[in-house]
This record gives sequence, C-alpha cells and structure tokens, in this order.
Amino acid sequence: MMDYQNFFTSALDRLQAERRYRVFADIERLAGRYPQAIWHSPEGPRPITVWCSNDYLGMGQNRDVTRAMVETAWRLGTGAGGTRNISGNSHPIVELEAELADLHGKEAALVFTSGYVSNQAGISTLARLIPNCLILSDALNHNSMIEGVRQSGCDKAIFRHNDLEHLEELLQAAGDRPKLIVFESVYSMDGDISPIHAICDLAERYGAMTYIDEVHAVGMYGPRGGGIAEREGAMHRIDVIEGTMAKAFGVMGGYLTGTKAVMDAIRSFAPGFIFSTALPPAVAAAAMASIRHLKASSTERQQQQRQAARTKAVLSSAGLPVLDTPTHIVPVMVGDAEACKAACDRLLAKHGIYIQPINYPTVPRGTERLRITPGPFHSNAHIDALAAALVEVWTALKLPLEPKVQAAE
Repeated sequence: MMDYQNFFTSALDRLQAERRYRVFADIERLAGRYPQAIWHSPEGPRPITVWCSNDYLGMGQNRDVTRAMVETAWRLGTGAGGTRNISGNSHPIVELEAELADLHGKEAALVFTSGYVSNQAGISTLARLIPNCLILSDALNHNSMIEGVRQSGCDKAIFRHNDLEHLEELLQAAGDRPKLIVFESVYSMDGDISPIHAICDLAERYGAMTYIDEVHAVGMYGPRGGGIAEREGAMHRIDVIEGTMAKAFGVMGGYLTGTKAVMDAIRSFAPGFIFSTALPPAVAAAAMASIRHLKASSTERQQQQRQAARTKAVLSSAGLPVLDTPTHIVPVMVGDAEACKAACDRLLAKHGIYIQPINYPTVPRGTERLRITPGPFHSNAHIDALAAALVEVWTALKLPLEPKVQAAE
C-alpha cells in the first residue's frame, strides 16, 4: 500500500536538514501599544517588541481605521457574500477603488484579496491578452510576479537587477513584437530602488508597456503616499501600478490601477479575480480610511523615516553588518541559515525582541539576514535596546562584527 504520508514527512525532513523549516511565533498584537506585543511562548505569555512588521506606519492600530472597520461590520455584516460576479460590488469597494485610482492618478482601479493575487492575476492576464507578448522581468522580482509571468504562458526574458544596459539589449533583440516590462519600485529584501524614469525611457523608445509593483512603497513615499513613482513624478509614465493595503496602509488586500480599458479587461478575464470571494466591506472601508488619512498626513512618514535613519546609524556604529539602503528597510546580514535562525531565537528568548529570519528561498543562500523595519512608534529607547541586544547575540554566536565602523563612531 502506498505510504502517502511519507512523501510529506520526507519533504519536511529535507527542510529541517537544510535549516529552512519555518517556525511561526504565536503573537498577539496590541492595538494602541504597537510595537509592543504578547508572545505566547511555551512557558507562557511574555511581552515583546516587534521589529519586523510590514505594518510600516502602524496604521493597523490607527483609530480612524479600526473605527471604520468596526462600524462598517456592524452596518453591513462581516462577509462580502461571495465573488463580485455573484454578490456584486459592495459600496465600500466601489469607494475604495475610486480612492486608489485617485491616489495613483489613474482612470480606474481593481481590488483583489491580496497583493500576491493582484500580481499573479494581473501580469498573467495582461500578457495573455497581448498577442505574441514578450515579458521582460527584473531578476529580483517577487515570487508573485514570477508566478504571474509563468502562468501567462508567454515568452519571457529576465534582465539583471536594475541593469538598464541589459534591459535595453533585450528590448532591442525583441524587435517590433509587443513587450511588457515588469519591475518593482522598492525591492523588499535589499531595500534598493529601481530607476523608474530610465526604465520608462526605454519602454517608450522600444514600444513596451510598463507594470510596476509598489507594494513596499505605497503609503511610504510621495507627498500623498502614492509611492516612489509619485515621489519621482513618474506615475503618468507607467501603464499599470500595483500595490497593497496590507503593508503601510495596515489592512489587507491588493490592487491594480490603470486605464479603464485595462482594468476592465483584467476584471473580465482574470480567474484570480472572477473566482475569488471579494474583500469584506469592513476591510474595504478600513483600507479606504487609511488611504485617505495618509493622503492628507505626512506625519507618520516623516517620523518613520527619522527612526529608520536613526536605527541604521545606531546599528552601524555598534559594528553590526547593516546593508546600506536608501529606504525604510534595514537588512542586517548574517550569511548562514542556521546562524540566522539561532540569532532570531536568542533575540526572542533572551531579549524579548521579535525578528523573523530571512533565509532561502526568500533570499539566495549565503545572504541570509535579519530584515528590520523601524516604524514611527519605535522610540529611541527601543532602538538603543535593539542595538545592545544584537551586539550580545552576535557576540554569543561568534558572528563577525565590524570594528572599523565601531571605531569610526
């Protein structure tokens, strides 16, 4: 008799052997006290400080946002009632899509259940609807974009990360066939930024359509939180802008923005949209409240940027191997999967600091790291405590510090 269970246990054993098995901490976020949280450890509940959340601006606890969610749930109920093809558009989703289109200066927007689904469905559907389409994809694009490219069934060419010369070579070689360039604005693991205007220049020169993922930038950059493209004055040059409500906006769901024709085509042909239950009205209302708040307020962005800069400076001066980035993402390099997991375990158990290890396949082997995301509610005292804890962990695990950086300070 076939031992089906053995297939699964063997796969898990391989993960364990490669030190890639993921363990999720049981954490209870506390609205109004972020970044403080409760860790339900094996020994019982313990207070901790969270340093790796994608709720970059703490909007998940903003009172306007939580009030919008609660009040809408009381009025309209908890669920959407099904897919939008069955249940129609809830009015909060109609309002949310108008808000998102306005955020990015586009004619229309389309909301999905997650940023993963919006990329997967958006890229695959766009490319399938363009005859003989060639997709040109940055080598470091997120897995959701890679899956969208794969599921399109179209030809693809991968250009080296942010390498404009390589991208132009591929565009030239493609000739007159239709082309779609897909790339991100902020790359979430290295924290670097794409040269948006230069990519748009090439797209215009060689007749390509452009698709940008702004999930780690929306809410964070630009005068109204429209992302790096807004900050650089490039939104009008990009055909499709994709984003999420699950990071800086503090809620959940993904979206696409573009012309009415493109959004309607995706709405009409994308299985990931057609066959997925819609976001609940309360979630849509909360996301809309968050977007409206961050369109009008730069306070959260400015405070976050100050604390991110201070975190980088304090950790670097302590001799920690901080990867220099121009964004809010602070990678501390480890370079070994087992050591990365051990560092995170020690930070949590000994210091009450929660940071998840970032290992392969999220990053290449040998580039394992801690990915730290300072927020506006991380105080100077939090930052100093983080630096002291990291130095203790690095010392205990015999990980290399950088004395030259420490001495220079």
